[in-house]
Amino acid sequence: MPDLAAVLVAARDEEERIAETVTALRRAFPDAEVIVADDGSRDATAHRAEAAGAVVLRLRRRGKGQALSAAERAAAPGALLLVDADLRGDVSPLLGKGGLRVAAFAERQGGGLGIAKRAAAALIRLRSGFDAREPLSGQRALSAEARAAVFPLAPGFGAETRMTIDAVLAGVPVEEVELPLEHRATARDARGFAHRARQLLDALLAAGPLRVNYRGARLPLVGWIVAIHDPLVTAIGLADDRWSGEERGFVAHLRARRTTGVLKLVGIPLVALARTRSVSGALLVALSANALNQLDTRPGRALKAYIAAAAALDAPLALAVLLAPYDLREMTMLGDAGANGLGAMLGWSSVNRFTGRGRWVAIGALAGLTLLGERRSLGELIERTPVLRELDAWGRVP
Repeated sequence: MPDLAAVLVAARDEEERIAETVTALRRAFPDAEVIVADDGSRDATAHRAEAAGAVVLRLRRRGKGQALSAAERAAAPGALLLVDADLRGDVSPLLGKGGLRVAAFAERQGGGLGIAKRAAAALIRLRSGFDAREPLSGQRALSAEARAAVFPLAPGFGAETRMTIDAVLAGVPVEEVELPLEHRATARDARGFAHRARQLLDALLAAGPLRVNYRGARLPLVGWIVAIHDPLVTAIGLADDRWSGEERGFVAHLRARRTTGVLKLVGIPLVALARTRSVSGALLVALSANALNQLDTRPGRALKAYIAAAAALDAPLALAVLLAPYDLREMTMLGDAGANGLGAMLGWSSVNRFTGRGRWVAIGALAGLTLLGERRSLGELIERTPVLRELDAWGRVP
């Protein structure tokens, strides 16, 4: 492995151990920059890391994966070493070769029942075919090639699971190296089991479809959950999430012909026509699905619009209310599956509520919104309008 560019450490409330960790890393790797991503600590972690000689990024709490991704963006080009904040031991044997090299602890360090670890290993094997002994180990050396293949990382504690999957799928060699390391293990108490439950959930989400948002964070797409209400439209949207190209807008998709955008343009109205047996009903559902999808460009924007409209149209609310906090905090994304599915749900409720002239007025309004979105960014218009801008920003993490 070429010369090490940086050592990355994600830390939260680690004031007792961080200075020792940074000092040991600077001694072991004097030519590498030690970057500590302080993930919203409530104690003196950042101050003590800085005093020990680290470059510190003071972040709002985003979770381990996003903290490490922020540190990676701040690092110089080249190979990286990722280390947990509470590590004790020599990780230098991980260096010297290319690819992704993962430390396997020579001795078990406490822990729970092994459910999260076995589940993560099973997910890695299912997605990539690689048998991981230490799927959750945070001690990892990455060559420049491996770095390019895995960053930005999946959020939270799913970072390691998805890192291994991405490396294997990209053809990067992955090797586990047994080392005599120590770290502070979680106990078999309420706090420890809650931590491992979070690890399990994050690993499950990380192994599924992901997308990079406007801020550069890589987030799980959870919109497929809307299939419990509208499986067909949600499935069409999910196809767009998985296989969409660079085309944006109806005109670009029609020119390209065989795109997932054309599938949505044709498929959603056909689904609606079959269900409503009405041209006006098909138009109303399709335009509603597209309108909400056009709004899904910032965290929480589409869900706020859905909740406001659903309250007036008597559409299902529980799922949107459940997803909103995670979307606003940039922990998950709706994607096209969720935005199109929720928009279609508004359409179905509108078909039941509006008849005759009222339905065509709604169709005209939605068609106008669609045309406006083709010519100008709806998000830009929202951000330029004071009242809409304030409502749009409400509840969102800066």
